[in-house]
Amino acid sequence: MISVPDALARFPGSTTFTFDESHELNVRILRLVASGFKTVSCDAVVNYEKRGASLPEPGRVDIALHNNGLPVLAVRTISVDMVRFDEMTEDLVMEQGAFRDLAHWREEIEAQLTEAGVFEPGVMMVVERIEVADRFM
Repeated sequence: MISVPDALARFPGSTTFTFDESHELNVRILRLVASGFKTVSCDAVVNYEKRGASLPEPGRVDIALHNNGLPVLAVRTISVDMVRFDEMTEDLVMEQGAFRDLAHWREEIEAQLTEAGVFEPGVMMVVERIEVADRFM
């Protein structure tokens, strides 16, 4: 096991994050990313703003944490695109690794964004292409 400070030291300029607040969903996404099945992640721009988080930047590596606070993966951002919710494509959805198809993605993401109070059909989504840079567990 590696500590958070040691993981951050391996990748200067990195920050820590969890894929989701829900333990179950965070662990599921960590597994999908670690296996290489999930190579795209997305969230609404407004959610980054609400969290006070910076948008991902190509080349940056950040440390994905388990809900217990331990580092699991170093994740490198390959590219970042902005896509409106209502213009999301089937290809990008399938690369997210957690949805059956575009309709399933729209249903799930609309529910999440509605719960967060930020849904509208034209909400801008940050589409981040990622790869595993290191594994800590």
